[in-house]
Amino acid sequence: MSFRGIYPLTDDAFMDRPGHEEAIGAVTRAGIAMLQFRAKHGNREKTRRQASRLLAICRERRVPLIINDDVELCARSGADGVHLGTADGDIAGARAVLGAKAIIGATCHDSLELARCAQDQGADYVAFGRFFPSVSKPEAPPARLEILAQARKSLDLPIAAIGGVKPGNSSVLLAAGADLLAVIHEIFGASDPGAAARELVRAYTAFSGR
Repeated sequence: MSFRGIYPLTDDAFMDRPGHEEAIGAVTRAGIAMLQFRAKHGNREKTRRQASRLLAICRERRVPLIINDDVELCARSGADGVHLGTADGDIAGARAVLGAKAIIGATCHDSLELARCAQDQGADYVAFGRFFPSVSKPEAPPARLEILAQARKSLDLPIAAIGGVKPGNSSVLLAAGADLLAVIHEIFGASDPGAAARELVRAYTAFSGR
């Protein structure tokens, strides 16, 4: 797979909304790179059902599904990988459970040291942010654009940027060194998530020439 493009993040609250499957289906048809599922509100049985349904939608479009924080849910659902925060366990442990082919991403906030450590432990990509004011996570600590350029020079991993990403600011992040643009509210807070995803994909393509 290619670790380049738009990387939408949805959650279990969105999965309770009317028309959510149609919306997610439209997002997966927009040309995205991966989709992440963040289970923050429901019980275990419910989130397993949601993850299984999401995986079925993603499989139809050959879009990798990444589970946020939860190695067990990833393993049980058969998802393609997991994204780990700084307090969500170590990468080596996740790799031992999920296997060599699993995609493992790591949150690094604004820390090149965390990113280097994630690379040494076998992460497949690292994520920095937030770079702009965020509706979804307004309390998240800010990150400097310079961290993307520093990571590009010193790491051999794909780099994701998150936090307030919109079509109008995507080129700033890409020019600084991002490969993946992780997006929550701009897509799943929109009245038409599929159209919002397509607009972000167009902005990415216009910059990268792909």
